[in-house]
Amino acid sequence: MAGSAAVLEDGSLVSRLDRRLLKAEKLLALISGLAVFSLMILAVVSVGGRNAINAPLPGYVDWIEQIMPLIAFMGIAYVQREGGHIRMDIFIGALRGRALWLFELVSVLLILLLILALVWGSWSHFLRSFDFAAPLWSRDSSIDIGLPIWPAKLLAPVAFAVLALRLLLQVWGYGRALVLGLETPPAVPLVQSAAEQAAAEAEQLAGHDTNGSGQG
Repeated sequence: MAGSAAVLEDGSLVSRLDRRLLKAEKLLALISGLAVFSLMILAVVSVGGRNAINAPLPGYVDWIEQIMPLIAFMGIAYVQREGGHIRMDIFIGALRGRALWLFELVSVLLILLLILALVWGSWSHFLRSFDFAAPLWSRDSSIDIGLPIWPAKLLAPVAFAVLALRLLLQVWGYGRALVLGLETPPAVPLVQSAAEQAAAEAEQLAGHDTNGSGQG
């Protein structure tokens, strides 16, 4: 299962690149959140229109098909950075030192190989749909109102490419920790114990209280 993780920062090159990539990941995660909100609005408009004037939103299912890739793919790199994907925390928590970094390195390398294959496959799938010579640059469209499908298909390789960059940074981070024997390497998610998680949350709340008192 996924546990709570912390990502440390320092002045190393891998940490600086981590912080730069994090800005893009946060932007994509924000877009994903806005997509969820827009889906709620579409549902309200469609159901409200059906009940009020017997006129649901035209192409409601088509719009959902366009929005779903935003929800499904845009936040995956950010979640990987924070260590929020499914992990074997019971097994990982029993490892220490180089054994832990070796296990993490092998795991991330396997994920990277899978994601590179998905980037290639999803990009090929997008190219089969996109055509400059076709109306709206699309060889296919949605069933109801004829929305071009290629924008939705493009989101997958874009999101997977950002995730591949994140995985490359984590390969670098874990490899660096393995070679140098670091205890707390930067730019990789470090699993926190329950006590460490509680202490971090308490520190964060204390910071909010201090800021609030200062503003008052």
